[in-house]
Parts: sequence; structure tokens; C-alpha cells
Amino acid sequence: MYENYITDETCAIYQARGWDNGIGCSAMSMCRNCNPGQACFIPDEYYIYEVQEYGHVYGETEMMNELIQRGPFACSIAVTQELDDYKGGIFWDQTDDKHTVHEVSIVGWGEENGIPYWRIRNSWGSHWGEEGFFRIVRGHNNLAIESSCYWATPVNTWTTGIKHHTSDEEQNDPANDQTVYAFPQPEYSPSTEQESFLKEMSGCRVPKATFTNGPKTSSHQFLPVDLLPKEVDWRDMDGKNYMSWNKNQHIPRYCGSCWAQGTTSALADRFNIMDKLSNPTPIGLNAQVIVNAYAGGSCDGGDPAKVYEYAYNNGIPDSSCEQYVAYNLETALEGMDVCRDCVGPAPPVGDDGLSNCYAVPHKKYYVNEYYPVVGADQMKSDLAQFGSIGCGI
Repeated sequence: MYENYITDETCAIYQARGWDNGIGCSAMSMCRNCNPGQACFIPDEYYIYEVQEYGHVYGETEMMNELIQRGPFACSIAVTQELDDYKGGIFWDQTDDKHTVHEVSIVGWGEENGIPYWRIRNSWGSHWGEEGFFRIVRGHNNLAIESSCYWATPVNTWTTGIKHHTSDEEQNDPANDQTVYAFPQPEYSPSTEQESFLKEMSGCRVPKATFTNGPKTSSHQFLPVDLLPKEVDWRDMDGKNYMSWNKNQHIPRYCGSCWAQGTTSALADRFNIMDKLSNPTPIGLNAQVIVNAYAGGSCDGGDPAKVYEYAYNNGIPDSSCEQYVAYNLETALEGMDVCRDCVGPAPPVGDDGLSNCYAVPHKKYYVNEYYPVVGADQMKSDLAQFGSIGCGI
């Protein structure tokens, strides 16, 4: 990142693949976008992220100083079976394992019942540990956590608008992915409860969203416009940003999943507002699970109203349960298609690796009411009171 740069997940989504098992090195591996029935392409320009310095830190004192002065940093740790099975509490390894095989992010420290600890962010999903985090005893170099840590300070490229401008040479790199992905996509035949919304349409949603059994309301009401604020922006409400992560529905291939993306984004924002940002990280709801379940449609378009009905009846897992693959599920829905984890080794090229994956228990996010919102007055009232709304355009 110091010598080059990286991009964000709306440019290059995580696919659990690398240069040695399916995703080659090319200009397109830095950033891509895709249109239906065409090969993917590199955007003319995109945001980049860099660091201005980086270094090594170790030992409790240095680590605490780095953390409080400049923020989280990464550390190497050993992994034992007990850590794999961790459910909560302050972890204290008794095997004296110091063979580091994993990297984590240290985000804080504290003390509980006289035991000092580090608070660690892991990368094994929110179903693991304390909603994706864990605590480990501090000051004892447990699992070698205090032996080998690395920090970097970012360059502010985002508010200054620094972007990479794609050259003709990069656009024409012969190593770029030149596959023309099928559209409409192949799909399995959904059950009678999972209506198929495969249609000939130019957009990615059905012309009119409809609730199967009508709205479900408990206490909802629209306020008169003259009682509403002059301006509402949940990205900056009293200095706080309640937004969930931005997403790109068109990578790693084109998928007409806007009906699932807009709704899950709006719902995730509302959970952040309702929880007053008390969740360990901003909530993101899983659009790929909605596509997998045919909960209103597929990558070939769908009905956003059905997403709210699905959230009411079934609940939606968060974004760490399933990676967004922008592809229709071709087999009957299984538990592994709702929330999964996998073990190594990494699969070779041509192997989907699913034989090493399994379903895992997970948290679900439900709604207790849903309803149509029509016209500027109703939209303003709902936005001001409750947060983001999903709309067709």
C-alpha cells in the first residue's frame, strides 16, 4: 500500500481466491464492473487507498501506545483447537503455543475481574466468538500475540478525491477477464413458495412491487410535513453516520439483484439507527442469501416487496454469513446457502471447495412491520422518523 495502492470492496469484492487458484494478476484484478451479456471492464477511474508509513510494534507497552495514539493494528498469533472453539470470555492458552499461523486486528484493551485483556477483531465471521471478536489475556504474550505486530498510517485520499485513472494499456491487458457471463443466468426451479420472477425486462426489479398478503403494520403513522426537519441525512445525523456498507451488485459478474440490494441496505441502516450504533460494527444484511432463497427473485430481477416479507417471516443473516457471488443458486436451498464456514486447504482452480464447507448457527435480523410508502410527503415522514427506505426508479 505504501509502494502501490489498494481499492475498496465495491471495486474488487472478496472471492476467497487468489493469483494461485483462480484469479490471475491483471489490471482488472484491481477494479472491475460488469454489464449484462458483456465481458466485464475496468472503470475509467476509481478511488485508491494508500499508507504514508508503516512499521513493527511488539510488547504490551508499545502496543498500548500505538493503539491509543493511532488506532488498530495487525498482529500474528498461534491458533489452537481451543481458539477455534472459542465462544466468549477472556481466552488464556495453556499450551504455550507460539507458532504463529494467523493474523488478527487488535482494536482495544480492558480488564475484567482483575484479568487484563486485549480485544481482537477476527476474520472468521460474526457467528464466531463475541460477534466476530474475542478477548485474550494481556501482558503474557499468549499465543505470541505481543511478539509480532504491524501498523500503518493512512493517506487521506478519499476526502481529497484522489483516484486512479485507467489507461488504455490497462483496459486492453490480455490477462483481464474476458468472459461473457450468461444473462439471464441459469437457475433451478424454485418451489411453489419461492415464485420465479425470471422475466424479460431491462431493469433488475419487477414493474410493480406487491406484498403477497398486504402491508403488516403495528404502530406506523405518517407525520405532517410541517412537523419534519428541513433537512435529513442519516450519513451525518448529529455528527454520526448510521449507514451500512456501500455495495456493488455488478461484481464479480453482472447480477440484477437491485431488488435485494436496495432493501437489505435500507433495512441495515434502520438497524444501525434503532441500535444507536451500539452493534460492535455497522450492520450489513446479506443480499446473496436473499438471492439464494429466491426471496422475491434472482440475479435476473425480482420484487423488493418480497424481501420485506422474507425478513418478517424468516429473518436475514448479516453479510459475514455468505459472500456476494452475483450468481443464482442452481441447486435447492440448503443451510450452507444461508450461513457457512469452511476449512482448508484452499481449493485448486476448478474446485468450488464446498466439500470443506458446512452450515453454521447465526443471528437473524427480523422486521415487525412493512408497508408501502408513496409520494414525497410520506417518504419524508418515514425517512425522518425511521431511516432509509427502498424505492424503485
